[in-house]
Amino acid sequence: MIKTLAAQIKEFKKDSVLTPIFMILEVLFETMIPFLMASIIDKGVETGDIGHICKVGAAMAVLALCGLWAGMMGAKYASRASAGFARNLRKAMYDNIQTFSFSNIDKFSTAGLITRLTTDVTNLQMAYQMLLRMFTRAPASLICAMVMAFTINAELASIYLVAVIGLGICLVLIMSRATKYFQQVFKKYDELNASVQENISGIRVVKAYVREDYENNKFFKAAENVYKMFIKAENIIVANMPLMMFAVYACILGLSWLGANMIVVGDLTTGELMSLLTYCMNIMMSLMMLSMIFVMVTMSFASAERITEVLNEKADICNPEKPVKEVKDGSIVFKDVSFSYKKDSQESVLSDINLEIASGETIGIIGGTGSAKSSLVNLISRLYDVTKGEVLVGGVDVRAYDLEELRNQVAVVLQKNVLFSGTILENLRWGNKNATEEECKRVCELACADEFIENMPEKYHTYIEQGGSNVSGGQKQRLCIARALLKKPKILILDDSTSAVDTATDAKIRKAFAQEIPDTTKLIIAQRISSIKNADRIIVMEEGKINGMGTHEELMETNAIYRDVYQSQNQGGGDFDENVKQGGEKE
Repeated sequence: MIKTLAAQIKEFKKDSVLTPIFMILEVLFETMIPFLMASIIDKGVETGDIGHICKVGAAMAVLALCGLWAGMMGAKYASRASAGFARNLRKAMYDNIQTFSFSNIDKFSTAGLITRLTTDVTNLQMAYQMLLRMFTRAPASLICAMVMAFTINAELASIYLVAVIGLGICLVLIMSRATKYFQQVFKKYDELNASVQENISGIRVVKAYVREDYENNKFFKAAENVYKMFIKAENIIVANMPLMMFAVYACILGLSWLGANMIVVGDLTTGELMSLLTYCMNIMMSLMMLSMIFVMVTMSFASAERITEVLNEKADICNPEKPVKEVKDGSIVFKDVSFSYKKDSQESVLSDINLEIASGETIGIIGGTGSAKSSLVNLISRLYDVTKGEVLVGGVDVRAYDLEELRNQVAVVLQKNVLFSGTILENLRWGNKNATEEECKRVCELACADEFIENMPEKYHTYIEQGGSNVSGGQKQRLCIARALLKKPKILILDDSTSAVDTATDAKIRKAFAQEIPDTTKLIIAQRISSIKNADRIIVMEEGKINGMGTHEELMETNAIYRDVYQSQNQGGGDFDENVKQGGEKE
């Protein structure tokens, strides 16, 4: 874990090295001041030597200024190093997340990834800055003060040794008890973020069903859980200060009592006693800083583990050593394909799929909910890898292709249509960042999106809100289809992508595809048979297997499921899942 995190320091190594150096210099300058103060009292104040007081006082002022300068430089470099470290961590995590396949993404919740990129990184940034500054300063100050105290009077300085050992044992016990609560609190943060994200993204549904009170209570419970967990940890850590102050006052009392007796008999001077009392505060404050460091490290340890999980997660799907850089055509072949989302799963989502699709062919895919239609087409663009068998595109196994090249030639319009904040043109250019406005307009004509875009005040420069919240479901689907067409793919997959489009517009889109992109292989998943009726072939899926395949006329004669669905849709019904059950019973 430490090695993984340390690798992200990168260009801030120099700042990370300079910070401890300046902190040690600051400690050295500060440690000399009490020593000189003893000289002022013993050789200046008691003897009335004004010259000595001025000389030593000037030296103390110089040391104080030097300590101030060293402290400022240490703070400067520590801030730069910790902020840079946090920046690199966020970038490394974000970059790694971009390489994840769908199976990798499934391991992490969205709220969990957001917490890792924000709260967890902030905790680690604060801990790193504290380590660079305080973790150097506190031990250095402790050691220097102890050395100077023993130099002045070893017998009195032994009081510090007893206090340090006793206090150290207490701090270890406190930290060990608090650690388990800090490790749990960030899981509660995930629940809190999940509640916020779910509420905001679904705010229209919340208001439509008047569930504001329910969502408020849900958020309050998540916030309350975080609060309670922090309270449990803080109730333990709060013992730090009383223990520290008890140790400080005990040392002062011990020094005052024993020191006064030693001054009376002449074994100690007043100035030396004053220096020892000052070093007492230095030592105890160093222990206080160490306890704060332990608190931060304890809190950040859980964050460090969570960040490391993301950084160490390796993409399940990656390029082969010598990838194929060209997709010859849009032909697709499934050979004995089986697939399950979890490698160790005993049940397959897809089983024994054998299928050949010629380049330029239009294939309709229909089936009930959970029949694995989407899973089938996701294997083509290698969003998932097959568990068994192979999928060939252009005569080559998809696992042999360069991922970028394959996905550029296999355009997928997923079930969940996503638009990003920006203009319509900016969203369309996700398909081709170099596309001209004329090319964008052309694909919008094919997807029948130009019909509503031209009626907008700013037309193609109209701003789309995050998630496409200011356009309708059908408009969003047509924009997503246009975006996919802009890639000029050899294979176009429409995964139930016209479900929110009226039948007339759906027919226009299909007609435009047939006329304008005849050489592109088209796979259309649909619930309406009218959307795929004119396809070259139609595949009927049931429980992860191909139940039937053929033209509309062939399936009407040979496949009971397809026939019953067609009849029910023509009669005004059309619940596919229900008809699959009825058809299965009839067969």
